[in-house]
Amino acid sequence: MGHVLVLNASYEPLNITTWRRAMVMLLKGKAEGLEHDPDRQIREDTLLPTVIRLRQFVRVPYREMPLTRRNLFHRDGHRCQYCGCTDQPLSVDHVIPRSRGGSDSWDNVTTACLPCNVRKGNRTPREAGMPLSRKPHRPISSLSFEATRQIRSGRNREWAKYVIGLEAVPELDQAA
Repeated sequence: MGHVLVLNASYEPLNITTWRRAMVMLLKGKAEGLEHDPDRQIREDTLLPTVIRLRQFVRVPYREMPLTRRNLFHRDGHRCQYCGCTDQPLSVDHVIPRSRGGSDSWDNVTTACLPCNVRKGNRTPREAGMPLSRKPHRPISSLSFEATRQIRSGRNREWAKYVIGLEAVPELDQAA
C-alpha cells in the first residue's frame, strides 16, 4: 500500500515504516497522524497515513554515515559533478588530490565520469577550469536518501517539508 514517514515528538525524521506498523502505533495512541493520503482509505472513516509523529520523544544515538562508493554515488545522484552526464561510467574524484594532501572525506570526494576525471587529473577544479555543480558535503542520514527517492518518484511529496534540505531540491519545484 505505501510507506509512512515516522517523526519524533520534536518533528525530527526517525525512519520509514509500513502502513500497517503506522496504523498499530496510531491505534495504540503512541503516534498521531499528520499527513494522510486522500485517495487511500483503510476503512470508510479512516484515511491511510503518510506521515505520523510519535507522542513521546525517543532518544536516538547519533551514528555517522560511512563514506562508501555506494553512499557517495547516491549523494551525488549518480551523475558527474563536473559535466552532469549520467550515461558514462562514474568514478570517485578527490576535489583536492590525495597527492596534494587531500583526504578521503565527505567534503573532499565527489563523483566524476571517467573523461572528466582524466581531464581534471592531478589538479583542483579551479586549476582545471572545471567548476563543480554542487559542493561536496556530508549527507544528513541514509533516511534522507530514501525519503528523497520517495519524494522524487512522486509517491510522497508531502514528506519534503519534514526532511531537512529537501525543500530546496530543484526537481521538486519543477514537478509541483
